[in-house]
Amino acid sequence: MNKEERFIYINKELEKLYPETPIPLDHHSTYTLLVAVLLSAQCTDVRVNQVTPELFSLADNPFDMALIKPSKIRTIIRPCGLSPKKSKAIAELSKILCNEHEGEVPESFEALEALPGVGHKTASVVMSQGFNHPAFPVDTHIHRLAQRWRLSKGKNVKQTEKDLKKGFPMDDWNRLHLRIIYYGREHCTARGCDGRVCFICSEINKGRKSPIITIKA
Repeated sequence: MNKEERFIYINKELEKLYPETPIPLDHHSTYTLLVAVLLSAQCTDVRVNQVTPELFSLADNPFDMALIKPSKIRTIIRPCGLSPKKSKAIAELSKILCNEHEGEVPESFEALEALPGVGHKTASVVMSQGFNHPAFPVDTHIHRLAQRWRLSKGKNVKQTEKDLKKGFPMDDWNRLHLRIIYYGREHCTARGCDGRVCFICSEINKGRKSPIITIKA
């Protein structure tokens, strides 16, 4: 397969495998989604979903969260890791949302990325999953699989995102980035495949003798 054919094949196979694309982080508003995504940095979605019920029972909107001391937030979210940094970010961004955005999560990349603790990936998730704007958040699973599938040679997530946006139809971005994450977790794990084992890798890299060495983002 050439590169264009790989993009088409992968898109079709993932659509068949994952016709539904539920958001893996439990939430009930764009604000709780934003907080959950922030907590998911260097942490599993499963762990985040174990922590957020207690946090959101305490405060599930920026007005209430802004009244909670960061030390209290830190105690609850400690299992997610990086709790000093994340608790401070949650407290500060909640105050900013109250003071500058009338308590609403802003619907733009620029405004989201201006919030404490919110980088481009987090903003992309909120824009795609919270507001349904076309975006292609790239995490470690997507970065790894893009290399194994020879869709990108990006040495960082920024270049990988650019390459995937160029190769996949924009209408599929929001569902596709979740499908790739699901596939990376279930079939093409960091240690479980080397670019020749899982069914997509074995098909698009048919006949390959040596493993594909991926570059960490």
